[in-house]
Amino acid sequence: MASRKSSHPNRDRVDKYSVLLPTYNERENLPLIVWLLVKYFGESGYNYEVIVIDDGSPDGTLEVAEQLQKIYGEDKILLRPRAKKLGLGTAYIHGMRHATGNFIIIMDADLSHHVSVVYFVVKQKEANYDLVSGTRYRGNGGVYGWDLRRKLISRGANYLTQVLLRPGATDLTGSFRLYKKKVLESLVEHCVSKGYVFQMEMIVRARQLNYTVGEVPISFVDRVYGESKLGGNEIVSFVKGLLTLFATT
Repeated sequence: MASRKSSHPNRDRVDKYSVLLPTYNERENLPLIVWLLVKYFGESGYNYEVIVIDDGSPDGTLEVAEQLQKIYGEDKILLRPRAKKLGLGTAYIHGMRHATGNFIIIMDADLSHHVSVVYFVVKQKEANYDLVSGTRYRGNGGVYGWDLRRKLISRGANYLTQVLLRPGATDLTGSFRLYKKKVLESLVEHCVSKGYVFQMEMIVRARQLNYTVGEVPISFVDRVYGESKLGGNEIVSFVKGLLTLFATT
């Protein structure tokens, strides 16, 4: 297990990590992921807050989030809902504007990422990386619970991005990352994507702007509760976004 001891004890005392959790129909998963985050940060001693950005979930996700806020406290669980589903990229931007930490962690709320956020914190401190990205395609990283179709789509998408964009990172479509807040703000200013392509564009723009990128191998496990939100529209948007980035970067 990675050591929690840092070579920057003074900085550790002032560092704060804001975790952004965009949600849509995650009432069953949300209590589990919040409990895990509270556990990880509590054991490590790092200062943190969890910001839930719910996009008008009809399944009662926001009501569950309100109960979690009562349990863990308004200083740790912040609710920043929106009236309707407006896209993943804009959800991160919305959450970032309310974040008080100097580091921002983005991740899915569906329990698909099986690694502690503390590994990202430790990796960032190794070389003061501007951002740290989870990768399914190096070390002991991997994907579990997907059928052959989804695995082929994921591998194919990653291969195309590597060939066309040469991003300097092994996994562009993953959604488990840690950013310095100032770096994330800068990247957002340069990004034009709003949906799932947003994740890919962030890495490409980071390379353009000469930001340093560290990677942490992760195990990606298909969502515990609910159905995957990957559909034909997302695939079409990805292809359009990839071609746009190829033409403009």
